[in-house]
Amino acid sequence: MEDARIVDLYWARSEEAITRTAEKYGNYCFSIAYGILSDPEDAKEGVNDTYLAAWDSMPPHRPTVLSAFLGKITRRISIDKWRKRNAKKRSGLMEVALEELENCIPGKDDTEQAVQRMDLTETLDRFLASLSKEKRVIFMQRYWYLRSVREIAEDLHIGESKVKMVLLRTRNQLRSVLEEEGILL
Repeated sequence: MEDARIVDLYWARSEEAITRTAEKYGNYCFSIAYGILSDPEDAKEGVNDTYLAAWDSMPPHRPTVLSAFLGKITRRISIDKWRKRNAKKRSGLMEVALEELENCIPGKDDTEQAVQRMDLTETLDRFLASLSKEKRVIFMQRYWYLRSVREIAEDLHIGESKVKMVLLRTRNQLRSVLEEEGILL
């Protein structure tokens, strides 16, 4: 079923919207949730929470790219769930991935709130568009989907050392771009 039709079902408050969403995007949402939570039961719960959040947000929102809309919701819910679960302990793939980006992305205290966040978003979009497909895939797999270096290497049929080197060079390149744009001082 077309995404626009699924969104129309949400707007019509038809429960079929959830069924169609699960059929088309259930595996996609599960892979995002599982990549962050590493627990199938938590991931299933996160996907169900995604459907509820989508139901609650449409209307008033009418997403043009349903997969991105659902992916963003799933990621946010999964990260929140991960943070609650790991509030007292500090370890795991997500923590490591976020630490890798720590020197590139300014924190909330370093920004002038919404305006600078928009500048950062635009700069990140341009930066990602400037990367080769392979570099962009590696970067997004690591920092959006929070996949391990080993998983990325296996999926792309390349060595782990190459993935690590691409990530290091891409982070350094991102840092330079952010410094040039005045976003990171």
